Amino acid sequence: MSLDAVNSAIFASEECDQFARSVDGFLATHAAPEAIDRWRDNKRVDRATWAAAGKAGLLGISVDEDFGGAGGDFRFEAIITKAVGHRGADALTISLHNAVILPYFASFGTEAQKRHWLPKFCSGECLTAIAMTEPAAGSDLQGMRMTARACEGGYRLSGQKTFISNGQIADVILVAAKTDPAGGSRAISLFIVDVRGDPQGFRRGRNLEKVGQEGQDTSELFFDDLFVADDALLGGVAGRGLQQLMEKLPQERLVIAWQAMAMIERALDETIRYTRERPMFGRTLADFQNTQFKLAEYKTQAVVCRVFVDHCTDLLVRGALTPELASMAKYWASEELSKIVDGCLQLFGGYGYMLEYPIARIFRDSRIHRIYGGASEVMKLLIARNL
Repeated sequence: MSLDAVNSAIFASEECDQFARSVDGFLATHAAPEAIDRWRDNKRVDRATWAAAGKAGLLGISVDEDFGGAGGDFRFEAIITKAVGHRGADALTISLHNAVILPYFASFGTEAQKRHWLPKFCSGECLTAIAMTEPAAGSDLQGMRMTARACEGGYRLSGQKTFISNGQIADVILVAAKTDPAGGSRAISLFIVDVRGDPQGFRRGRNLEKVGQEGQDTSELFFDDLFVADDALLGGVAGRGLQQLMEKLPQERLVIAWQAMAMIERALDETIRYTRERPMFGRTLADFQNTQFKLAEYKTQAVVCRVFVDHCTDLLVRGALTPELASMAKYWASEELSKIVDGCLQLFGGYGYMLEYPIARIFRDSRIHRIYGGASEVMKLLIARNL
């Protein structure tokens, strides 16, 4: 049930069409159902798939060509996110790598940092993660306890991070830590931590067991007096981390809104197909008025949500997306996702509770969207500040 015609203006170009076809072709080959099952069994995506994505030009799509990217804008990130979600290949966290983490390097990195790291990220030579969340500090970033103590030639990082996506496979982790123990808005800095070879003072914890999203590795990370050189400080100036995070979190939240939107569309596709095929009392389930009314409600909710997410995407591309609107998009899309998927599962009856049916996996995988990137309650607080 493609909703691309709802507000096609922002994607209406031959360039977007060609790119969408290339992404679909890549996923048909590298994210087939058996591959997705393998990722779930292994609790991570294999490096060969990431390498293939880099070779196909899907990594760093928004990075400037001078640094190994394709020089695209956020529309192309949305196209990737939609295609991944439509196939149920959410474990392949290209949107995290591309549209959440790389923008920190592209926007705030020194020239040397950009030239050293971005080509490696675009090729797939190095995979990334971002470490903000701690056991006692999630949405409240200023409550983090991890420290970066200045020393001769660099810093010593100490602390713990948790719920880190790509934590098991990342080569380079962007780590948020306090460089000013006195606190305040200039207490936090971001560090580029190369963890290839598991350097002394760094340890990956367990790959966490989750309700859903089993194919995406999510980890604890431990830092015990880990030394990083001066040039690991993102941008070269301490105390700018909170400002950097606040500037890029709106785009991260729009990424999550697109992930939710793609899952809504997939859930509706699966449900419409099932109700048309499911026999009941001499008719199909789709012939009953209750089914028709429910699907009409869900499609309307989906269209309204898609129009808003498209609008926010247009604003982001034009540099006009506000943190308030990004919070609205993330909050609304993730909440609508939960409502629609729950209703769709109900239409499957007992089969909806069986993991062999995609709707059951969508139901489990979708729940996190109301939590990560800022819980719905935090989004409401951010929106309320502008009332």
